[in-house]
Amino acid sequence: MLDAKFIRDNKEAVRESLRNRRRDTSILDRFEMLDQKWKVLVDRRNTLNRMRNESAIRVSKLVGQEKERELEDARKLASELKSVNEEIEIVEKEREELLLYFPNIPSRKTPVGKDESENVVVRVPVQPKNLDFKPLPHYELCDRLGILDLKRGAKITGSGFYVLRGEGARLERALINYMLDRHRKQGYTEVQVPVIVRSRCALGTGQLPEKRDDMYWIDGEDLLLNPTAEVPVTNLLNEEILSLEELPVYYTAYLPSFRKEAGRHVDLKGIGRVHEFNKVELVKFVEPGTAEKELEKLVEDAEEIVRGLGLPYRIVHLCTGDLGFASEETYDIEVYAPGLDSWLEVSSCSSFGDFQARRAHIKFRREPHLKSEFVATLNGSGLALPRTFIGVVENYQTKEGDIEIPEVLRGYMGGDSIISVGKSLK
Repeated sequence: MLDAKFIRDNKEAVRESLRNRRRDTSILDRFEMLDQKWKVLVDRRNTLNRMRNESAIRVSKLVGQEKERELEDARKLASELKSVNEEIEIVEKEREELLLYFPNIPSRKTPVGKDESENVVVRVPVQPKNLDFKPLPHYELCDRLGILDLKRGAKITGSGFYVLRGEGARLERALINYMLDRHRKQGYTEVQVPVIVRSRCALGTGQLPEKRDDMYWIDGEDLLLNPTAEVPVTNLLNEEILSLEELPVYYTAYLPSFRKEAGRHVDLKGIGRVHEFNKVELVKFVEPGTAEKELEKLVEDAEEIVRGLGLPYRIVHLCTGDLGFASEETYDIEVYAPGLDSWLEVSSCSSFGDFQARRAHIKFRREPHLKSEFVATLNGSGLALPRTFIGVVENYQTKEGDIEIPEVLRGYMGGDSIISVGKSLK
């Protein structure tokens, strides 16, 4: 969340940010109106408080009718003061609610652009493979091998859900374990967190209130299924004040996430865009001045997983028009899927500055006697499973229609090196 004082003192920068993000700037006009009304009311309250104090002094020196008249004036002042305080409370609440709709300010390094077409490809460390056969898309290949069942997933829950079977289920479990083990060696503490979260958790990370309709809510409860793994992991520290010595804090976690993606899963056939997806998450809480370097390291940590799997990939710097609501800067890691002939995002590594920490009240103190400050937060997928699964099966498919298992995963699959029809569950 942006600080009201920051908006007040940097109106043109905020307006430019809104324009660069392709957002309606009228929200700033609404803020200015409320903020001006608040300022007038606060000035009036200060005046009334001064008048009341002066009246109290006069009352102490008066007697008889003069004192009664002064007391009557004092009662009117108290009544007006009560009314003004009530108005201030209403305006402050409206202003605080409005602040929740202001997106973060993009960093100076974030390229300006209108949408994803103007994102910047920073580098392509591993180029797509030159296959000597026409690769199959994952949904055809996995159907032939009997390791992916879209029809039964839809039968159980509906369109946008799927079932992994036999070697497919083992492959995903191997990917999860490989990712968690690598991140633990990188210095992250593994945590296992609830899948169900309170609404204030999604508010803290910035998914609420804007994306309320994309979430799965539990009727009669202030609870929802987490829309992305960053929500419960980041909120492990909400309402807490850390010491400087405790920073940085690095967490990694595996858990399923749930997103309605209303009407959007159909534009990417197979499991590239689904409503329930497994994910290994990376979350950092750091001293504000270190956030830029921490973002570079976060990208490297997620990149190590892709590199270890031997997948063709590229790093993309998101422009302002494609930047997430809470992010100030984001790098996507995209894997090439030859069967789909597409680059698929498997990780978005983002820096949020103090935007999330301000909403979730996550602070630190440099010294015990000093005022607390907001930490900086970062997160990224390390990695998201469905598209990583696609990347593996499509890049490791053979001309014969089998799937070679990446070497780094073989130890997690009992030494197996290939998935073929004879080794699949039918």
